[in-house]
Amino acid sequence: MGSPKRQRKKFSKPRHPWQKERILAEKEILQEYWLRRKYEIWKMNTILKNFTTQAKNLITINNPQVGKERSQLLTKLSSLGLTGKDAKIEDVLSLTLKDVLERRLQTLVYRKNLASSLKQARQFIVHEHISVGDKIIKAPSYLVPLEEENSIQFSQGSVIANASHPIRAVAKDEKKIK
Repeated sequence: MGSPKRQRKKFSKPRHPWQKERILAEKEILQEYWLRRKYEIWKMNTILKNFTTQAKNLITINNPQVGKERSQLLTKLSSLGLTGKDAKIEDVLSLTLKDVLERRLQTLVYRKNLASSLKQARQFIVHEHISVGDKIIKAPSYLVPLEEENSIQFSQGSVIANASHPIRAVAKDEKKIK
């Protein structure tokens, strides 16, 4: 049966390992979002597939329980910022991988100008310099809900929290040059 403490994969690999178009697309995404390995793409793609599969199943059936599940799915997706508040279940099917990648903590730290690059944003997160609210998040792949997006900041115990830290000064100078 296996140990309950044993960690399991949270993604599924592509069915065919050698498809040139998919490999090239994954390479572009790796560079654009500064992901370290392809399994990070596969993990986000699995999350997206789970949402779309659930939406497809909810579209085909119509009963009171399905109505509750539809509203729960739409509430979850709107809280993650993937759909709007007034979205329909069909809108879930139009979500793309880039929509999910834009909600990652790594991307949001960079977009909020807390880091000068996506690589630096990832490094800040892994080295525990970034907190969401009062919690220090160590995973760059953390999907940030909308209500927590404004509370992304440098953690209180971090050296980088000081505004005169050299890394922050360099980041501000690089933003001005661009």
